[in-house]
Amino acid sequence: MHYEGDIIRPPSEANSILLQVTLGCSHNKCTFCGTFMNKRFNIKKDEVIFEDIEFARTYCKNQNRLFICDGDALIIPQKRLVSILERIRDRLPWIERVGLYANTKSIRLKSDQELEELHELGVKIAYMGLESGDDQILKTIRKGADSARMIEQGKRIRAAGIRLSITVLLGLGGSDHSKSHALETGRVLSAIDPEYVGALSLMLIPGTPLHDDYTAGRFELIGANEMLEELGLMISATHLSGGLFHANHASNYLPIRAKLPQDKESTLARIAAALEGKIELKPEFLRAL
Repeated sequence: MHYEGDIIRPPSEANSILLQVTLGCSHNKCTFCGTFMNKRFNIKKDEVIFEDIEFARTYCKNQNRLFICDGDALIIPQKRLVSILERIRDRLPWIERVGLYANTKSIRLKSDQELEELHELGVKIAYMGLESGDDQILKTIRKGADSARMIEQGKRIRAAGIRLSITVLLGLGGSDHSKSHALETGRVLSAIDPEYVGALSLMLIPGTPLHDDYTAGRFELIGANEMLEELGLMISATHLSGGLFHANHASNYLPIRAKLPQDKESTLARIAAALEGKIELKPEFLRAL
């Protein structure tokens, strides 16, 4: 495989074939993110992509899922993306699910019919970073979209039959906006009603604008208990029709896996018990991105 730089994929794609089609992220402006700081966004040449598909045809026959990397493969023009997906379907017929990252810009660039076409060609899941439902926080972190656009585009991709996994980031509002961050994020998640929600806990990365704000005293990072309180408030405000709410990423202090709405009360009770010291939290040295 022709991999360039670090390869980032969602935890649920750990056993998938990783096909790097783009380099970096088409947005790459979020103040908290250092993932693609050293990568200039680019779409790889078809001959390189197709050669990697041939490699997978020979060596990856035991993997039935494929994830298209890097940060925002959905931004690829429809004709090229269709060509790649057709090649995957033709050369890797055992693949049952193709996944990719998406953002509101890339979703907006696709018509409803184009999104449906991608679903028919095997794209079964998309991962979208909401981060927060609070419009002021979204503006501050330079996310490039407000909550209304997040809701609109999240609903569109779900309407095309593509499952949606949304990432939110605990602690992103700092101490001053923790409550509004939790409540507004719950509001947006409820409006989109995704199949999956993944909550990560903020870890500051040196070299990012948000880390600079922290060192300069302009941003106050909340602690473990405050993160848990925020998580509890967010889950209380989130009303899903049957989605999974995960907070079991390596960055989290307390592993959570809840089917909403049925597991909401037991999950909130677990968080309350942790806040009372009845459940041990993950120590700082074991947390990771």
